[in-house]
Amino acid sequence: MKLAIIFPPLPFGWAPIAPPILEYLAALTRREDSSIEIRLISASATPDACDTLDCDLAAISILTPTAVPGYRIAEKLRARGIKVVFGGIHASAMPEEAKSYGDAVVIGEAESAWPQVLRDFKSGALKSFYHGERLVLDNMPTPLYGMLQDRHQFRILNTSRGCPYNCTFCSVKPFMGEEIRFRPIDHVVRDVNAIPEKMYINGDENIWWQGFEQRAIDMFTALKGSGKKWMGFGSLRPVLTPAGSRMLNAARESGMLTVWVGWDAISDESLKAYKANGKVGVDRERAVRTLKDHGIDVSLFYMLGSREDSLDDFKRSVELADRLGVSMHPSLLVPYPGTELLRQYDPYIYKELGWEYYTGAYALFEHPDPAMTPEKREELFYESSLELLSLPRIFRHMFNVPRQGFPHAHILSMMSQLPVRKGMKIAYEKWKADKSYVRQKQHQAD
Repeated sequence: MKLAIIFPPLPFGWAPIAPPILEYLAALTRREDSSIEIRLISASATPDACDTLDCDLAAISILTPTAVPGYRIAEKLRARGIKVVFGGIHASAMPEEAKSYGDAVVIGEAESAWPQVLRDFKSGALKSFYHGERLVLDNMPTPLYGMLQDRHQFRILNTSRGCPYNCTFCSVKPFMGEEIRFRPIDHVVRDVNAIPEKMYINGDENIWWQGFEQRAIDMFTALKGSGKKWMGFGSLRPVLTPAGSRMLNAARESGMLTVWVGWDAISDESLKAYKANGKVGVDRERAVRTLKDHGIDVSLFYMLGSREDSLDDFKRSVELADRLGVSMHPSLLVPYPGTELLRQYDPYIYKELGWEYYTGAYALFEHPDPAMTPEKREELFYESSLELLSLPRIFRHMFNVPRQGFPHAHILSMMSQLPVRKGMKIAYEKWKADKSYVRQKQHQAD
């Protein structure tokens, strides 16, 4: 049996990060049946690989921005007699839609369902839907790191799943649940040691949770001996807790260089509307300064153009980057399938726009302020984004990177921002090319 595991192309170009599902699902497959021939395809890196693919079964993992190219890949494969099974957050949120393009859909997490998919396929009894359970994370295999060779420089490691917060825009909680499930720390150390590169990404939704600071400290302490540098995603609230300083010191000593923080919204009104204020805490700017004081570089991710946002928020985001000395990475707000935000925004969504526009670069819904037209939101988004990602700013930020991280953190700052800049420029050119078509679709929705 020949199996291909495919991650469809990202909307705006290739990034040097190995999609974690590929090497992890390969490990689950190998544990179930070592005789299966496995091929991994990151379609952003090898866009033509699926055209001549030789396999019996293709597993395609889709996010909302990659759903349409994923469906196109599936159509071509099925036309050649290859069976297709979909999985991932988008397929779990839209299983009937995914099934219309494939032969089977895995809904939820893969560990409990994937072995049965393989058995059923081999016996010729593939079912339409498989429902994965949320298991205790004490039996996860080490991903087959290094199996995906196509120019990928970073591997992603996960140490927990779940999220207790109620942010309206987030699809993680509907997919992975509200209970935080931690992996055994010795398993985390084992997997970090297996990563072939000297730098990796902790891909958890949050690398430190309020109330679990000691667990984070214990994990970071255990990772000190790896000799590897890393970056991860962290919320701001735990930074200012009584254990915050010890936690940040342990993170820095374990090799942490950069934290990517969900700033989420520029205005407090939008933050409250997103129900994200409980996650970020009461003094966001002090938390960012605290991170930097502990030698950790900070990149802020946030959304613009919500129904509570104003035109001034676009300009204020650039001012914030200057004031805090951080890199900023905006997107236009996306109401993803399965989220509370989509239910709230449903009456205002431009339903003529397909999933290929759910990339964070398009205005997807009506705004109550007549001045916040779709054209204006998109124009200001690109204006502020390209300013934040201008080469002078990227190089100037090098002087704001904490010196404790020199030179690795400074190199990483450039390596993480330059691909984003390239992708933003690709998105901008695409937007200019097709904005008249998009506007027509949006006006039809009105």
